[in-house]
Amino acid sequence: MTAASTPPPAPEPDVTLERREAWRAAWGVGIAVSAYGVSFGALAVASGLSVWQACVLSLVMFSGGSQFALIGVIASGGASAGPAAIAGATLLGLRNGLYAVRVSPIVGPGVLKRLVAGHLTIDESTAVSTAQRHPEAQRVGFWATGVIIYIGWNVMTLVGALVGDLLGDVRAYGLDAAAAAAFLGLVWPRLRALEPVAVAVGAAIVAVVTIPLLPPGIPVLAAALVGVAGGLLGVWRRRRDTESITGEQP
Repeated sequence: MTAASTPPPAPEPDVTLERREAWRAAWGVGIAVSAYGVSFGALAVASGLSVWQACVLSLVMFSGGSQFALIGVIASGGASAGPAAIAGATLLGLRNGLYAVRVSPIVGPGVLKRLVAGHLTIDESTAVSTAQRHPEAQRVGFWATGVIIYIGWNVMTLVGALVGDLLGDVRAYGLDAAAAAAFLGLVWPRLRALEPVAVAVGAAIVAVVTIPLLPPGIPVLAAALVGVAGGLLGVWRRRRDTESITGEQP
């Protein structure tokens, strides 16, 4: 092959631009999700928790799905529903362990840093970080999203707990839809190939079918396992294709 026919090298990614895009995504998702904290604060107090109990839940648990599952069961059964509430919240929180496997290389080494990162490993911080291409932008996406939502969620939990009675039924404001829309807007650009679309559709079907049949938390884990299985299958297929191509070369 002559020098004239050698393809030009791929352009270097603009790290500054990617960092800026990661910050933009972090703020967009963070604001939408944080606003939903008002709903949790108001519903937690309406379920029988005190203001400080609602705030401690957000500070320590910091997992929206688990928090709503907890207060939902408590509201329906009082103190006797405690074991069921804890079990449901735990099952929902287990998905964060799956996320930790994915974001561990992004976070990097360091015991203290990993401890803090473990608390900030949620749906949104994982999605924003993995949506970036450059490792530095991935780190920005993870930490910026996690910190913004942690601060915003806890502030809005306090606001909702204090003024929940003045807001009326906070579910009527559709804040849950705003958070879901922000998350969908982040994930949608990644659904360009057949493989991620098939995995997303499969996970959605599993979630829809199992929600009426299984306890809270199980449908989320089942849908997450579909995504994990699809990802592992894709990695195995790409590795097989690579080995096949390499084996054909002299």
